[in-house]
Amino acid sequence: MTEADVNDRIQTRLAPFPTPHFLSSLDLNPVAAETLLDLGDAFVDMNRQSTKGLDLLRGRTVVNLFFENSTRTSSSFEIAAKRLGADVVTMPVAASSVKKGETLIDTAVTLNAMK
Repeated sequence: MTEADVNDRIQTRLAPFPTPHFLSSLDLNPVAAETLLDLGDAFVDMNRQSTKGLDLLRGRTVVNLFFENSTRTSSSFEIAAKRLGADVVTMPVAASSVKKGETLIDTAVTLNAMK
């Protein structure tokens, strides 16, 4: 399968996805569940390609804020966002204003203003 085929497969499964927010598998009907699994398969195929990127999030910034140290989790989130074309900022809480007493909401509002 070519890179263009993989990208097309991902694009066609993203467009009709029926749920804007995915919080629980119980929120999915059978069609949405199958779409999500097919999308996962397409991303696996994308990761097997020599070029592993899409531009789905081009022009957007993803801010990862982690409250506990986790190299695998933070790296996984950062790599995933970059592969979707996003600019990524990863902030450990220990280095953020949350540690000094600022609320998470205040931090999010400040970061959102910088987009």
